[in-house]
Amino acid sequence: MKENAKRSFTPVGLLLTAAGIVLFVYFVNRAGLGEIYGGIKRLGTGFLLVIAISGARHIVRSAAWCLCMEPPHRLKFSDALRARLMGDAIGNILPIGSFALAEPSKPILIRDRVPLMAGFSSFVIENVFYALSVVIFVFAGMMALLLTFHLPKGLRIATVITIAVIAVLVVITMVLVRRQVRFVSRAAAFGHRRGFDGKWIDKSRMFEDRVYGFYSRNARRFLPILLLESSFHLAGVLEIYVTLYFISPEQAPTLFTAFILESVNRIITMAFKFIPLRMGVDEAGTAKVSKVLRFTEASGVTLAIVRKGRDLFWAVIGIALLVHRGFSLRAIASETDVLNASSLESHLIESSQT
Repeated sequence: MKENAKRSFTPVGLLLTAAGIVLFVYFVNRAGLGEIYGGIKRLGTGFLLVIAISGARHIVRSAAWCLCMEPPHRLKFSDALRARLMGDAIGNILPIGSFALAEPSKPILIRDRVPLMAGFSSFVIENVFYALSVVIFVFAGMMALLLTFHLPKGLRIATVITIAVIAVLVVITMVLVRRQVRFVSRAAAFGHRRGFDGKWIDKSRMFEDRVYGFYSRNARRFLPILLLESSFHLAGVLEIYVTLYFISPEQAPTLFTAFILESVNRIITMAFKFIPLRMGVDEAGTAKVSKVLRFTEASGVTLAIVRKGRDLFWAVIGIALLVHRGFSLRAIASETDVLNASSLESHLIESSQT
């Protein structure tokens, strides 16, 4: 665990975390502590509704993961949900480097229920479906923002760049999937030629067979999985709508504005996942877009802070589950290193961040 801790708490990680805290303090002061406190006070018990909606998001992605597990193995929903909450907790409590541990830890946390390779490949497949839903959702949100509102020059350029990057990623992904490019086993073979253990070549080929073969063996599962992934985003839109309904009495939200804000939230989450709770950058980005959508800057900052409260709530649940199940970060980190050795971890992170 010491080596992994060092990776997580590198000088760069600490510097970025500190910068995020400074940015957080700056935007909180700029928006006004009184305004933010007033918004949180107006939310009140409405926060329970936010928690319930965010819980539904965990539920639908856990259900999607279960559908991505192929016979003869079966993943129980309760096991998938627990692993998801525990893995997200790891990602939320550690600074930079934690995403390299948090994502692969999820299949590791169900290794006592299903074989690690089966759990890992099903998790990657679920992330591929999730990535597809994210691409569609974010692309639609950015187009809506660009075509509906007059944007400042910097935000307009960022929006256009985001749309262009998404288009390029879609083309690259389609080519990789269509040609079934086996870059994981090729990376393992390359490592073997450089002196690494050759056993990972066969394991990586087995992993690729599971992932690519899923699409030909389970066509009838596509629609249910995509509907579950879409529900994740729809719940995110509803969560923002509900939050703004309580905290923004000056400007009533609409589902359309909530949709745009959630698409921006997806971008922030993907781009700054390495910063704990997206400290500072969430406040900055949400406040900027909120002003464009005619909300106050304080409403945007408060919305970001409420999201942190929601994440902390689920992180506490995840940590409690880790303690209850007797898992240690040392053991999880050790098994994650095994995935690193086979070059599978980098593929998972790539898939989940796309």
